[in-house]
Amino acid sequence: MRCAPFWPDCEVVVFPKQQSLPVRPIIPLVARISDQNASGAPPMTVREKSRLDKFRQLLASPNTDLEELRKHSWSGIPREVRPITWRLLSGYLPANKERRELVLKRKRDEYFGFIEQYYHSRTDEHYKDTYRQIHIDIPRTNPLIPLFQQPAVQEVFERILFIWAIRHPASGYVQGINDLVTPFFVVFLSEFVTEDVENFEVAALPLDTQRNIEADSFWCMSKLLDGIQDNYTFAQPGIQNKVKALEELVSRIDGEFVHRYEVEYLQFAFRWMNNLLMRELPLRCTIRLWDTYQAEAEGFSHFHLYVCAAFLIEWRKEILSMIDFQGLLMLLQNLPTIHWGNEEVGLLLAEAYRLKYMFADAPSHYKR
Repeated sequence: MRCAPFWPDCEVVVFPKQQSLPVRPIIPLVARISDQNASGAPPMTVREKSRLDKFRQLLASPNTDLEELRKHSWSGIPREVRPITWRLLSGYLPANKERRELVLKRKRDEYFGFIEQYYHSRTDEHYKDTYRQIHIDIPRTNPLIPLFQQPAVQEVFERILFIWAIRHPASGYVQGINDLVTPFFVVFLSEFVTEDVENFEVAALPLDTQRNIEADSFWCMSKLLDGIQDNYTFAQPGIQNKVKALEELVSRIDGEFVHRYEVEYLQFAFRWMNNLLMRELPLRCTIRLWDTYQAEAEGFSHFHLYVCAAFLIEWRKEILSMIDFQGLLMLLQNLPTIHWGNEEVGLLLAEAYRLKYMFADAPSHYKR
């Protein structure tokens, strides 16, 4: 088990120039939550109803056209069909409608088979450090959202992360992976909850329903991590390379304005890559962002780079207004997104798409 920079209890000193700053508090899910279709929903407009009908038509087909589903999901998935759509886009469920129930039963049984086979070993000498770190990290996962402070939910996360870690010995558990469970858990929980998800008592659900949410969260998180595995192997080369790529990309787009006070990209962008911007955005925004990531080819690995570039450039004015190193670093680690919603995420994604179109395969003449 290894730690990422800017995490509590981390023994690795990454930046000797100064001590790392505290991790930014997690933003609660409540603000403008209905705007995000994550929990509760305002009355639908005619356009929203039309979009929902189109999704339902695609999902009801004997063989769902996944390319068409991705095309419609890119600009956001209606809350009512998000759980089934995420399962399909992640590759967890087959496009063939008749096979889905059998696949779900087989995969859910397989996951709980892992629990029976391996979970008791969490106190073994070989795994106790991994389990200890997971146990420490879980209460820090969205600490301001009551849902994630429930003992039943924390136990679910511990099982998911421990089983994933021992089945992926090349990386094992790395701080930050715990965050990646939360969007899946909230989305799959929303299938059974009409009221405010963030305050819902999960223990009130039937046990079979709780187990299904847990297993589906495990498998979909595993599918996500399969595509960014090198982010979490020894020395985290995937993240190191992505941070370097972000620096080069921003230099091509808008000059090296962040370097004016010798702030290194690793000092803020490591977390952006390690946690997929989950520590920079409200959870409701992450869920909307992941609609697009799952619709976009290599969304979590490749497109995320352009989202990070667009996100950094979004704060250009504020960055250039900083008068010293400490102020700039504090800003970059605590960007004011608490009131962001669908509109802001949509604009961010549109800019990221524009940057990808311009620079993804651009020749060197794009360089300044």
